[in-house]
Amino acid sequence: MTAFCHQRFRFLAGALLLAAWAMPQAHAGQTCAEKKTTPETVARSMALAQRTADALEAAYLRDGTRVVLLARAGQDLSRYHQTWSHVGWVYRSAAGPWRVVHKLNQCGTDQSGLMRQGLGEFFLDDLWRYQAGWTAAPAPLADALWTLLQDNQHVQRLHHSRYNMLSYTWGTRYQQSNQWALETLALAAEPGVSDRDQAQAWLRFKGYRPAMLHIGTMTRLGARVTRANIAFDDHPNEQRFASRIETTTADSMLQWLPSALHFGAVQQIGE
Repeated sequence: MTAFCHQRFRFLAGALLLAAWAMPQAHAGQTCAEKKTTPETVARSMALAQRTADALEAAYLRDGTRVVLLARAGQDLSRYHQTWSHVGWVYRSAAGPWRVVHKLNQCGTDQSGLMRQGLGEFFLDDLWRYQAGWTAAPAPLADALWTLLQDNQHVQRLHHSRYNMLSYTWGTRYQQSNQWALETLALAAEPGVSDRDQAQAWLRFKGYRPAMLHIGTMTRLGARVTRANIAFDDHPNEQRFASRIETTTADSMLQWLPSALHFGAVQQIGE
């Protein structure tokens, strides 16, 4: 989840550059708590962005890689056996720089929007760990994604603004950040996909399995009462009452893509 308070960002809807200090915060994959940015955290974030850019550029020069799924660790999810919190689609622009398209939640609300950022902006977000993971899209899927990601209208085709950090993978009432990325992959991969139901049907057909998180009753109640961006009413009752929350995680995507859709082996970048 990247806050608006880092330099300037481009909202896809309207394609406007927004000054950080003029907008509320937006996040995905961690809490919206205010954290003080220090020269050290900025330096570590920018160093990670540079290492990531170097790795992606090397892959481009080596084998033509130009679209990857990129994951970051915005919070500690080890209690749920998850390594990464948030993903975005990254493409190499015609001008050369690598750009990230991802979905962000407006803090304190159940609303969200799509953002187009540079790698530096993507990592300037109070990271839990200064590491990244990525997997390269295979051709011709990479070609379809590359075209889609640069089309401001097409990339929003399956975006649903009502946000829920733990939305049910097979539902359409809400949509979280990783869920948008996964459904947009289906949109690029299958010409017959035109809505979220069709995207989810394609993902089921391809064998995608979301993460099943154990979240107890008291934790769920506390989150629902205090957080506008968390809800559980879209989950099937039999799963919810058993504290089994099925949602789209970065880890589940990175595990599935190489085996099901022939993405490249997952690469990790550390400090």
